[in-house]
Amino acid sequence: MHTDLPEAQLREYRGVVRDPADFDEFWAGTLAQARDANWPVRLEPVVTGLTAIDVYDVTFPGFAGQPVRAWLRVPHGAGTALPTVVQYVGYGGGRGHALENLLWASAGFVHLQMDTRGQGSGWSRGVTADPVAAGPEAPGVATRGIADPRTYYYRRLITDAVRAVDAARTLPMVDPTRVAVLGHSQGGALALAAGALARGVRAVVALVPFLCDIPRAVVTTDAHPYREIRDYLAIHRDAEERVLTTLSYVDGVNFARRCRRPARYSVALMDDIVPPSGVYAAHNAHAGATELSVWRYNGHEAGGIDDDEAALRFLGAHLVDTRDAVPTVADPAPLAAGG
Repeated sequence: MHTDLPEAQLREYRGVVRDPADFDEFWAGTLAQARDANWPVRLEPVVTGLTAIDVYDVTFPGFAGQPVRAWLRVPHGAGTALPTVVQYVGYGGGRGHALENLLWASAGFVHLQMDTRGQGSGWSRGVTADPVAAGPEAPGVATRGIADPRTYYYRRLITDAVRAVDAARTLPMVDPTRVAVLGHSQGGALALAAGALARGVRAVVALVPFLCDIPRAVVTTDAHPYREIRDYLAIHRDAEERVLTTLSYVDGVNFARRCRRPARYSVALMDDIVPPSGVYAAHNAHAGATELSVWRYNGHEAGGIDDDEAALRFLGAHLVDTRDAVPTVADPAPLAAGG
């Protein structure tokens, strides 16, 4: 069954999340601090038995310079710097195995798949720690440090996502003018944030993105991960205002309002994990040109391989086919140091 507002209302829905007055200053300062703690990206070749794709184990500086791992997959024998896809992972997962997720490199892209700090033990393995303790939390990471935007888990993870783009653009096999970000669910949320904040992003693919219009989402679905926030508030009954303020700094609707990159979204109207209204709110707020696939009979899997096929066409158009015809959108204005 459909899980949210009628489709006609969804097409007009704009969301209820607040837009903090210091949102831009908060993120500019956060990223400036992360970039001050810089050190060179490390690449180690991985023996996989693959003949068409070279794989590297990557370590790059994330939030506060903390090490973050990634897989880098490169078409074998690439003689020139190539268009690149930076991919983020869904909730509970990590970067997985070196032999997984070969689509993007097989299609001719350099593919950087970021590990997810403190996750990677739910459905796909990870190796990156989250070395920050920040007070009481419900099981999972969605409420870790949620009492303050400065200590919130997603401040660190979004910074990692931006720094993954920074890291990719320094690599010799990457064309720094042709970089896109992509993800599903939590990965889609990170792609929206990186599309708004990172330097040099040319296109965004956000498939059923999590963390969009969070105030509505936590009272619309009973499923995890949003359930973690509801469970926290059921115990910390006096914390609602403080928690919603923190969440507004990581809400995808606020990033979409600032994202001028062309973006491809997907939404599933039977999704009981990410309410469709949140996806529509982000899509309808997006500052750049957008495409939207609506899957009326699907849940959180959304379009599956059909979403991937459409993303390949979209990324081909923006990173490959029209290299000289598509103008490069200016990077975000540095509202504060390093923004």
